[in-house]
Amino acid sequence: MEAFIAAETDPELKKAYSEMLDGCLRHPDQRQWYAMWMIELQDGTHVGDLCFKGLDTDGATEIGYGISEDRQGQGYATEAVGAVVDWALRQPAVTRVEAETAPDNKASRRVLEKCGFRPSGVVGEEGSRFVRKPA
Repeated sequence: MEAFIAAETDPELKKAYSEMLDGCLRHPDQRQWYAMWMIELQDGTHVGDLCFKGLDTDGATEIGYGISEDRQGQGYATEAVGAVVDWALRQPAVTRVEAETAPDNKASRRVLEKCGFRPSGVVGEEGSRFVRKPA
C-alpha cells in the first residue's frame, strides 16, 4: 500500500489511501476492512480498486470504489462491487454495507442499484447514502 500511495498523483485518492493504510496499521486483525482491493482483469491488467472504510461496532461497513477512466462503462465496477459486497455480507460481524455517491454521478448510482443497494434517505458528505443488508 505504501508504494501505491507514493505513486498516486491525485491528492484526494492519496489522502483516502493513506487513511486506509492507517486503519490497517491500527487494526491489523481487521485489515480486510481497511485494505485496498485491486480490480484486475484475468490477464493482470489493473482497471480500478475498491475498499471498505472500516467496520463499525454495529456491523456496518462502507464501500468505496473507482474504475480507471478508460475502463468505465464496461461493467467492471458492477462485477467487483457485487462480488465483494456478497462476500462482506457473508461475514458474521457484518449487518449491512453502505455507500455514498454524488447526486450527479448517475453511473455510480446505477452500479449500487444493480448490486442491490437501496437509498437510505440519508445524505452524507459525498452525497446520497445507499444500504444493502443480507437477504
